[in-house]
Amino acid sequence: MRLTDTSDLWWKTAVFYNLDVKMYLDADDDGVGDLRGLAQRLDHLAELGVTCLWLAPFYPSPQRDNGYDIEDYYGVDPRYGSLGDMVEVLRTAHDRGMRVIVDLVVNHTSDRHPWFQQARQSPDSRYRHFYQWSDEVPDDAPASMFPDVEDGVWFFDETAGQYYKHSFYRHQPDLATDHPEVREEIAKVIGFWLELGVDGFRVDAVPHLIDGGDGPEHDFLRALRGYVSRRSGHAMMLGEVNLPYDEQLRFFGDADGDELTMQFDFVANQRLYLALARQDAAPLREALESRPAIARGNQWGNFVRNHDELTLDQLSAEEREEVFAAFAPEEGQRIHGRGITRRLPSMLEGDPRRIRMVYSLMFSLPGAPVLYYGEEIGMGENPTISGSRAAVRTPMQWTADVDAGFSGADELIADVVPGGFAPEHVNVAQQRRDPDSMLRFTQNLVRQYRASPEIGWGELGILDQPHACVLAHAVTSELGMLVAAHNFAPDGRTFRLRIEGADAETWRLVDLLDDAGGAQTLDGDGFEVTLDGYGYRWWRVIRPGERRIA
Repeated sequence: MRLTDTSDLWWKTAVFYNLDVKMYLDADDDGVGDLRGLAQRLDHLAELGVTCLWLAPFYPSPQRDNGYDIEDYYGVDPRYGSLGDMVEVLRTAHDRGMRVIVDLVVNHTSDRHPWFQQARQSPDSRYRHFYQWSDEVPDDAPASMFPDVEDGVWFFDETAGQYYKHSFYRHQPDLATDHPEVREEIAKVIGFWLELGVDGFRVDAVPHLIDGGDGPEHDFLRALRGYVSRRSGHAMMLGEVNLPYDEQLRFFGDADGDELTMQFDFVANQRLYLALARQDAAPLREALESRPAIARGNQWGNFVRNHDELTLDQLSAEEREEVFAAFAPEEGQRIHGRGITRRLPSMLEGDPRRIRMVYSLMFSLPGAPVLYYGEEIGMGENPTISGSRAAVRTPMQWTADVDAGFSGADELIADVVPGGFAPEHVNVAQQRRDPDSMLRFTQNLVRQYRASPEIGWGELGILDQPHACVLAHAVTSELGMLVAAHNFAPDGRTFRLRIEGADAETWRLVDLLDDAGGAQTLDGDGFEVTLDGYGYRWWRVIRPGERRIA
């Protein structure tokens, strides 16, 4: 398949942006963000260059797990608006060239979901087999995902007279996704939202949705992908699979990639933080060199932070302690024994050089970048919310006002970030007027990424150079070649980069992140590079016959 035949594979070069509706903008001044508020801010995302909006759960929910405890898959929480408001968001986003994907959370429901409420009433209920029940706690029960909160994954329900399984919190009973009726209901949910106009799904906690082996359980994931493809020729599935690469690869499916369309690269993400802690690029370099090849229609999602804790569970205990010591020295900045509850700017003590280097690196790596709301302006977390994922789930900071321009209500759904990252210091309004702001820097990264489709389509090559603190790489495809270098150390480095096959007489380099720009000639098959402390550079390689705009 040639690239010219892949117009429906939009996710290969998409810029994703994840937000929680209730934290974005409050249009009716009740203290809770809503869909009307989101619709008013879609121009901000369009100006940033976002091409796919990913919405966190907005469904009716008791909100005991940030909306991931769903009690109705077919609705909108009335605090956020109505289905009509959702359709308006979809229409407005599509008008501005943005796709929209939504969370598909079908490994569990809320214990308030009508299915569970009916299931627990009688063993003869049709919905009893929608969940997993046992008269006793199995001897081989797995450990809880939240060992500091739950003492196991089976909980006794007095009404049902049996234990039910919950891989996460006890108020989130696991669905029996191996049952045909449950699978039929999930298909209906997918069909409903596709018919309403969404462009795909971010699939929550995929290893808990099915068995991680190679058995018939993967038939379910293939069936879901097939159903999505039949109902929509362009829809996709972005999966959360926090596993080592060899296990993660199975969730893409066969050689044609017939299961998940995309997956987040948790391995590279965790190794990035180890590299930052050591000021040594080797941990990330090793991860990228071991990243498996995937089918042409699949993609990796690159990210710096997300809505959960920064999980470090794929690092060794010693490596995890290194990262904790560097970026979460206080116990209240950690969670579940494996994660950090801080955003990147506060972890890096607000150092703009280091922060920008990390985002430059993320956008330059093969794959599609995924931003979490507020990253474009360098938002921090609320440290007064100790040991909780909620620390990074605070109102979006639009203005320098005390309420961050989020709402006119006296009481907000969550407190705004205090201290050095408070709205008076970090907000959209001020940064829009500052050409040197984080917002303008991020906007330029998005622009350069979108103008460099080889990053989404190309193959990675790690370039040799003598410094352990530097990661230099090339991304090459028939669409072009991009070379980038990033310095993890606080002091500068100078070195030579060799580009295999380069011809000094016919090849040129264009610096993409230097305002001065301009073409640079090669010296033989390479060129000299100077990086400042925490420096970063991108070059477009112009080869014979190419007519690229730089």
